[in-house]
Parts: sequence; C-alpha cells; structure tokens
Amino acid sequence: MQNINDSVEARELDFISLYMLVAEEPTTVDQALKQRLYRRSDGDTLLLVGVYVDDLIIIGSSVGAIDYFKLQMKRVFNMCDLCLLAYYLGMEVKQEARGISLCQSSYAGKHFELVVLADCNSCMTLMESKVTLTKKEDAAAVDATKYWSIVGSLRYLVNTRVAIAFAVGLVSRFMEPPTVLHMAAVKHMLRYVRGTLGFVCCYRHLEETEVKLVGYSDNDFASDADDRRSTSGEVFFLGRSLITWASQKQKITALSSCEAEYISVAIAACQGIWLSRLISDLTGAEPMKFWLLVDNKSAIELCRNPIHHDRSKHIDTHFYFIRECANEDKVDIEHVRIEDQVADILTKSLRCVKFAELRQKMGVVEVKMA
Repeated sequence: MQNINDSVEARELDFISLYMLVAEEPTTVDQALKQRLYRRSDGDTLLLVGVYVDDLIIIGSSVGAIDYFKLQMKRVFNMCDLCLLAYYLGMEVKQEARGISLCQSSYAGKHFELVVLADCNSCMTLMESKVTLTKKEDAAAVDATKYWSIVGSLRYLVNTRVAIAFAVGLVSRFMEPPTVLHMAAVKHMLRYVRGTLGFVCCYRHLEETEVKLVGYSDNDFASDADDRRSTSGEVFFLGRSLITWASQKQKITALSSCEAEYISVAIAACQGIWLSRLISDLTGAEPMKFWLLVDNKSAIELCRNPIHHDRSKHIDTHFYFIRECANEDKVDIEHVRIEDQVADILTKSLRCVKFAELRQKMGVVEVKMA
C-alpha cells in the first residue's frame, strides 16, 4: 500500500479525471462522483485506488503498475508522493515482509491525555464482568458534552481495537442523560486503553489455499436491562485475518434465545453476502461461498429444516433471508463450541482470562512500543 497526496482542493474535475485514469469502463459523471474506490485490472495485474478528500491510497499486485499510475497522476495533478502508507486518518500502518499491522496508539495516547486521565493508573480489564448499566440509574448527572466527546473518540478507536467494540456500544446507549455510573464505566475503559496502547491488529500474508471467508455469529439474549433486547456480535475472517466486526443491539425484542440467535445469524449472513460480493468486485473473481459458525444448534436447525418454520411464524419475515442463502448454497452454517465462539467478545463483558484469549484469537497482539 502506498499513499500520495494532492496539494490542491478536490474538485469535480479531479474525480472525473481520476476515474478516466483507472476505471475499466466508461460511466456518467454522477456515478464517478459517487465512487470513492476505483479499480483497474490488466491480465494478472490489479490496481485499487481509495480516495478520501485529497488523499489517495494505492494498492496493487505489481509495484510497476503502482509506479506507472503515480506517473499518470502527476501529469494531471500537482501530487506529493508519500511512498509506503504509514499513517492515515489517525491509523498507523506498519508494513513488513511478514505482514501488515494497524494500530491507533498515537491517536489514543495524545487524544485521551488531553481529554482526561493524564495521570491515571492503567488496567488490563476492559469492563467489570456481568456489569449492568441502565438509563434509569439513580445517580448524579455528569457533563454530557464531555461524556459525548470521550465516547465519540472511543468509537473511532474501534476501527482497529475490535475488543472494545461491545463496551463502547454499551456506553453509547446512555448519551442522554449520562450519570456518574456511566462515566465510571467510560473511565474504566480509558484506563484499559492506556494500559494496552501497544496492541495492534495483525494481518499476515495468505497462501492461495488459505483464502476462505469465515464468519462467527453470537448473541447475548435479553441483555439490555431497559427493554430486554439482545446484543448481536459478528466477526469475519479472510483466511487468518480479521476484516470486519460489529456489536449492536437488536432492533426487535426476541422471545427466546433461539430467535435471538436466528436474528443474529440473519444479520451476519447479510454482511457475509456483502463481503463476498465486495471481494468479487475487487478481484474480478466469482463471489465466494462463505462459512458461518454458530454455537446454537436450534438456530442452525431453524435455518436448515423447513419443518420447524411453523413454530416460528412470529419471527419477522425479513430474517428468513438466511434460509434463502442456505438453500442457494451461498453459505454453510456450521456449529462451533461455545469455547471457540470468537464473536462472544462482542456480546458481553467477559472475565479477564477469557477476554484475553478471544482477543488473541482475533489477531490483536501486543508489540513493544519504541
């Protein structure tokens, strides 16, 4: 990955010209302006260009193709070549022969020192196990603006710190009005961030036989104390590398753990289909079949066996999408032991040992800070 920067403001003509340089097929101006990821392929050579305002990230299968594209760009724009991508939108990128690592150590260290807890004690636990927070806490209110600012910063940190996704999602539910109990949970998370600044998300090079899309889906039934809605968690790996993750409260109230799990599987299946199509668009290959690992056998049977569907008519028809995907052989839904359910870290607060174990399985490891 390499990075170049346009020293002039991004204009409509910029994106139109860029599209003409990298796109495979002609398109209208409106389509070009809406697109922020461009693709060009020539035989076995693939070039991808990501655009954010006046910054471009170039990814290619050939160094020669990247260099040639940069020469093309410099003929049209006044460009600054930043060479290998090292820092982008607060994310630090380290590229080595064995793989790539992403982290936000500088962002976390500088930002949170200015916000709060410059001299706080660090800790290695993200949140107390089995913690329960509600909107009707009988406690004093805190400065809402400060609370919003810290939570907003934590949400951006989730881009590279998958392990904090559930906790950040939980405290995000109490934006109005936050109390001292909610702020205490946020401060505990900041102490964890301070103690884990050296953790990075690692991506190793894959062999051709390892390119396999695998997802994990899990939920914590009726975990929200205010409305008893469940929390869904999902993670997807391409080979051994973690590529997407999400932790979110379900939009409907499930009547059983099987229903809650079934809804989580349907949501994860939508993400899996999108990822499969995205990889196909980027590589030019056919959409790949993906695997979805679930630890609830009842939900798996509900996805596979139509006999059980008469008992589940109360489930919104929107979630039967997963049954269609299974019937069309787009996804294989398989059982995984609870002990190996990686997505568990995105649905609830865990004990320290289990939390650390799942964090490592996701490829988030500690490196020595310079």
